[in-house]
Amino acid sequence: MTFPAGVARSENIEPIGYLPLQDKPAFKMALHKAGERWYWYCAHLWESGWSVVEVTDPKKPRFVRFIQGPPNTWTLQIQIADGKMITSMERIPPNWGGDDAATARGEYGEGIYIWSLEDPENPRRLGHYKTGGDGTHRNFYAGGRYVFATALPKGYQGHILEIVDIFDPANPKPVSRWWRKGQWVGGGETGATKDVLLHGGAYVKGDRAYLPYSAGGFVILDISDVAKPRLVSDLPFSPPFQSFIAVHSAVPLQGKPLVVVNSEAISERCDEPLGFVGIVDVSKEERPRLISLFPLPVPPKELNLTSFCHRAGRFGPHNQHQPQYQDVLWQDERYIYVTYFNAGLRVYDIQDERAPREVGWFLPPDPQVRRGPLPKTGLVAQSEDVVVDARGNIFVSDKNHGVYILRHPR
Repeated sequence: MTFPAGVARSENIEPIGYLPLQDKPAFKMALHKAGERWYWYCAHLWESGWSVVEVTDPKKPRFVRFIQGPPNTWTLQIQIADGKMITSMERIPPNWGGDDAATARGEYGEGIYIWSLEDPENPRRLGHYKTGGDGTHRNFYAGGRYVFATALPKGYQGHILEIVDIFDPANPKPVSRWWRKGQWVGGGETGATKDVLLHGGAYVKGDRAYLPYSAGGFVILDISDVAKPRLVSDLPFSPPFQSFIAVHSAVPLQGKPLVVVNSEAISERCDEPLGFVGIVDVSKEERPRLISLFPLPVPPKELNLTSFCHRAGRFGPHNQHQPQYQDVLWQDERYIYVTYFNAGLRVYDIQDERAPREVGWFLPPDPQVRRGPLPKTGLVAQSEDVVVDARGNIFVSDKNHGVYILRHPR
């Protein structure tokens, strides 16, 4: 396997494979197993569409195909469970390069596609759910009949939760919506800032949904009646942390009443309040409380930097590995895998939830070719998403690279 030019640095992490993906950088990723064959799927970052790669032998991945998505559309996220693949579609906003003329002509995709993976190398589209607005950004699907969509229906300011019934994939139907007060501007509501939005997707555990609601904080919903989601409690994070995407991900542990939460770095060279990864105790769910923060990554000595803030690009957390009850995904809750943009992948041991500690990291070489408009302050590594398969293989995507496949000796 040929790796990109440049020096990769790591501690307790070994690179074993690389997916060039026809020079189309990946963003969100998912895995599926068919018989004895393992398949990896991705949504792309700078191009509308999805790729399929066989990774039965992660040291010798086999590119299968690229599926073209609709024009003028972000296809950023992908979820797989129960042999179905759920892909998001969202109109690209003008300030991110969207085509206003094409939008006016209705030339964009929105909502979710529902696919069958009966033939894992040739996904077959079963249905299409439309929000009636600008689409969906990040969704949650762990199997069964409901997709918990991060949606932008018409009349709302910012993304909200929309629960969709896909029991009949050819005719998906809305079940309910939940939003923070002030977002329904079409209904006369006021008071919500533009930073109050559901960004990172819900995460369902039993009859609870944990929502990373950006400036709206960490939210716990009772979904025992999916037709009537009910607020249980919330925990604000901004201030003191940044307001835009103050809470990006909220991943509950299965063995303990804990939720690992993180923000998303946005401004380059740390021109914003501090980003964080932390643990919230929900044992008393009406009064969730932050009990610890993860240590900040420290640059290796050879970079001659005292902080990753002094490096080009974004520095701060973005995505966590999310097990989502899938047999093909890593379920050990001792280790938390977090991408940290220009600090690469970081691995934390949370055996003591009061004292998370870093136990490994991987920093890819800086890309040699620019594939997209970001980062603006210099062409450096920007690790985006991470997913770990049940065999222990770690897949990490980047804004301008292909995907690294790594191993973490445990």
